[in-house]
Amino acid sequence: MQAYDGIYNRYIKRILDIVITGLALCIMWPFYLIISAAIALEDGFPVFYRAERGGYRGKTFRICKFRSMVKNADKIGGGTTAFHDPRITKVGNFLRKTKLDEIPQIGQVFLGKMSLIGPRPELLRYVNQYQGEEKDILQVRPGITDYSSVEFINLDEIVGTENADEMYEKYVLKKKNAFRVKYSHSVSFKTDIYILFKTLSAVAHKAFSFVVKHEHR
Repeated sequence: MQAYDGIYNRYIKRILDIVITGLALCIMWPFYLIISAAIALEDGFPVFYRAERGGYRGKTFRICKFRSMVKNADKIGGGTTAFHDPRITKVGNFLRKTKLDEIPQIGQVFLGKMSLIGPRPELLRYVNQYQGEEKDILQVRPGITDYSSVEFINLDEIVGTENADEMYEKYVLKKKNAFRVKYSHSVSFKTDIYILFKTLSAVAHKAFSFVVKHEHR
C-alpha cells in the first residue's frame, strides 16, 4: 500500500489543514487588505491571478494568487516566469521574493482544493502528459509547498531570461515531477513537518537576501 492510501493522507491531513488555515485566515485578513490595496494602487484591478491547474484525483481547479504581473501577462509571454521578467510589477517583485503572492491559497486549503503541504499544482498541459508513477501525484491534494518548492525556490534564475518555457520543460519539469512522486509515495506527518521547516528556512533566507540587496542600492 502506498502512503497516499493511508489514514494520514485520507483523513488526518485534511483535519489539520482545516484547523490551521481556519486560524490563519482569522489572523491574516489585514495582510490581504494591505496587499490588495498595494496591487490596486500600482496596477489596478483585479488583485488576484486565477488559472486552471491539475487537482486532487484529476479534478481541475483555479489556483488563486495575488497578481504579481501586469494584466494579461499570459497573453504577453509564456507560462513560465523568466529571470528579470519585464511583466513583473514592483509590488509583484516584492510579493514573489517573500512568497506573499501565495497566501490566497490558504483559503483554498480551507475549502479543500489544496493542502498546506503537497505537490505544487501544475499547468494542465503538463498534467495531461503524466505517465506511469507520475499519475500518483494526483492521489494527494496539491499543496502550497513541497520538496520542489524548496529545491527550485529561485526557479526564475534557473530558467534564465529567454525561452523560459523551453528551459523549464527541458531542465526542470521532470525533476519537479520526480519530487511530486516522491511526496505522494511518502506523505506523512513527519514528511509534512520536514517540508514545512525547510520551506520556512528557504523563504526567510530569500526574503532576507532581497531586503539586503535593496538596502545597498
